[in-house]
Amino acid sequence: MSGPYPDDLRAAVDAYLAELRFPARAAAVGGLEEAMRYSLLAGGKRIRPVLALATARALGIEQAAAMPLAAAIELIHTYSLIHDDLPAMDDDDLRRGRPTCHVAYGEDVAILAGDALYAEAFKHLLTAGLAAGVPAEHLLVAAAELADATGVDGMVGGQYLDVTAEKALAAPATGAAVPGLATAEDLRVLHELKTGRLIGASVGCVLRIAGVDDERAVALRSFAADLGVLFQVVDDILDVTGTDQDLGKPRGSDERHGKRTYVTEYGLEGARTMAAELHDAASTALRSVVPSVRAQDLHTLTAFIHTRTN
Repeated sequence: MSGPYPDDLRAAVDAYLAELRFPARAAAVGGLEEAMRYSLLAGGKRIRPVLALATARALGIEQAAAMPLAAAIELIHTYSLIHDDLPAMDDDDLRRGRPTCHVAYGEDVAILAGDALYAEAFKHLLTAGLAAGVPAEHLLVAAAELADATGVDGMVGGQYLDVTAEKALAAPATGAAVPGLATAEDLRVLHELKTGRLIGASVGCVLRIAGVDDERAVALRSFAADLGVLFQVVDDILDVTGTDQDLGKPRGSDERHGKRTYVTEYGLEGARTMAAELHDAASTALRSVVPSVRAQDLHTLTAFIHTRTN
């Protein structure tokens, strides 16, 4: 990592996740929980749940009320990483510096571990959220937004665009009706869905559980949208400039798969310029509504995402 980070919030997330269990009535299912926790507790920056807690802090919401949502978001993110790494997807053997879930437990178990994490995320959000005192009607709209952000019009839809674009690049002469990435706007839409929507939900779902629907919500959603694209632009830059050790996975994955990225589209310097512009736009949106003293963690996180090295 590089630059300051809200380490107190990451430590709180890590401690909370370490206490989570996924017990089953059938003892033989214990191996599934082991695989789930193997990936969930593999470390990482926890950017999405930290973003949720930082948003809650900026809005004056108790951390205990936002933590079930933050944990649910990280469960979903972990599920997405497990499935992204599968041989049928990005086919990666390393994640966060150690063997990926399918290498450690087999492809079949890894698929099921991802499926289970997704289901347990909503179970935890609803049950633990209620126990933390979040009004049921707020939890329901937050759960609906989280589901939307991770479904067909969100993360999974973006992943579909990614894999079908790969197929179009791999076999351009087949004539098959496979969608590609014809324009830079197509590339942005792909990443707004695949990466941006879950990052956006890390802010938007906090607004839901807090019942905030005013000018603060408009500005914070604008901030989150720019932050989501910024994250992906920097990710594309790091895939070219980072090291295996820093990234915790092999660099150059996008190039090996022939993917179009912000670097292939705009060049390395162009991508860096875009990242700077997105950082400025996100920071401006943030300053427009939240007093700086309460939003310090959000400003710190924005700067970190812009300058990170892994």
